[in-house]
Amino acid sequence: MSRRSDSGVCLRFCLVVFAIVSALGVCGPALYWRFKKSLRLGSTAASCPPCICDCPPPLSLLKIAPGLANLSIADCGSNDPDLKREMEKQFVDLLTEELKLQESVAQEHARHMNITFAEAKRVASQYQKEAEKCNAATETCEDSRERAEALLIKERKFTSLWERRARQMGWEGE
Repeated sequence: MSRRSDSGVCLRFCLVVFAIVSALGVCGPALYWRFKKSLRLGSTAASCPPCICDCPPPLSLLKIAPGLANLSIADCGSNDPDLKREMEKQFVDLLTEELKLQESVAQEHARHMNITFAEAKRVASQYQKEAEKCNAATETCEDSRERAEALLIKERKFTSLWERRARQMGWEGE
């Protein structure tokens, strides 16, 4: 029992050491740099000269891509004759055109469904014919089996009758 408790204590100690090392590995660098920065700021605050920055101003969007600044909607598509013609159409004309387009799509869908339905009917008819052939063959086999069974019963009766006669005449049999 003491070996179990010793191994349990050793395992707990190893887990605690692993947890401490992991925590220091994760948090240690951040704490180190924060501590180092606070020490540097406290000791060299008076001796550090102000920074002189002679950097150019950041580039504006107008200088990078001048075409992006002209985003007015008034002249949008004014160079495209097809777009201009489309925009000049009346709202009713646009709705009529949309309805015609939807009608043609619906007709195409209906035609496709009719073709699919006709194919399904053809395949179902073919399966029905095959099932009828199978049923007819099964009935024929069943009739033949019944006739064979009746013949077998009749043959057994004859065999039994002849065997009885043979035994009456002195045949010993097998």
